[in-house]
Amino acid sequence: MTDDYPRPLVIAHRGASGYRPEHSRAAYELALEMGADAIEPDIVASSDGVLVLRHENEISDTTNVAFLSEFAGRRTTKVIDGVERTGWFTEDFTWAELSTLRTAERLPKIRRGSATFIGGGGILRLRDLLEILDAAGRAVILVAEIKHATYFASIGLPLDELFAAEIAHWATADNLIVESFEQTVLQQIRARGVAGRLVFLIDAEGGPADLLAQEAASGVPARSYADHLTNAGLTELAHVVDGVSLAKSLIMRRDASRHVIGITDVVARAHLAGLIVFVWTLRAENTFLPRNLRIGVRPSGYGDWPAEFALILSSGVDGVFADQPDLALRARWDFLAVTEAPPRIASP
Repeated sequence: MTDDYPRPLVIAHRGASGYRPEHSRAAYELALEMGADAIEPDIVASSDGVLVLRHENEISDTTNVAFLSEFAGRRTTKVIDGVERTGWFTEDFTWAELSTLRTAERLPKIRRGSATFIGGGGILRLRDLLEILDAAGRAVILVAEIKHATYFASIGLPLDELFAAEIAHWATADNLIVESFEQTVLQQIRARGVAGRLVFLIDAEGGPADLLAQEAASGVPARSYADHLTNAGLTELAHVVDGVSLAKSLIMRRDASRHVIGITDVVARAHLAGLIVFVWTLRAENTFLPRNLRIGVRPSGYGDWPAEFALILSSGVDGVFADQPDLALRARWDFLAVTEAPPRIASP
């Protein structure tokens, strides 16, 4: 990344997904209009190897596929990363078939405005998003999340190879960050010479799917996400990736009532190890906020999001993922207005 981007980066999570159906053209274009520094798509594959943008390869909640009689026979049950899922899966459709589907709001009860939005359009490919970014008229970072890489490799769809081929003409050290919950695919992408930084996603519980698959094959216990967040684990990560992206619960300190009362030291420790640190996901609705920051009883109502956003920014993070990028940008403005402007992210 260049020095032209402020810290923390505001990364539009699946576009402006708090206002428009996630991963839709409307969501991406609105995020750019709002001024997001970066755009984050989730990347899966079709049966014919086309990279498509969906939160999961199971698409019944984010498209109209369940209402189309011609695809009724495609409904099936699979085990993805150790979890049994039933529905319709991108890898069971060609791109030509997927292109006939329409996007839908994944959280219709929480985001009713988005659920009733007309004009969300169809599923996009990675190449479609690259064209949107090229037309933005300003520099925008792509933060590409590779989903379920071990699973896709097991069915003959190597996402590292497909991604490297698709992004090669576009990527530079300044405009691309690649992230995944699996280090294996990140290392494979680096080995293919893809420019940009690598970021390892870390959840609050469980462990990486690639390591769990290796455990099943070898019997050697897999390292959990928590193992990676020890000082030794962070130091080891700094040798293979450029940064970590943490679930926000990992940086929020809570009391016995589960009220948020401060921040943990994980961001500071990761910085000491030489890692950049992102946090996911900033969302304004009550249902996503700590109990002591909720306002009213409606899950869809906005709570005291400024308090949570400010707390997260105070941890010193280098980037935040946000469903409402305009609110994250406002929080950053307010935060920088009352603090000494922090250093910008240095070029690699």
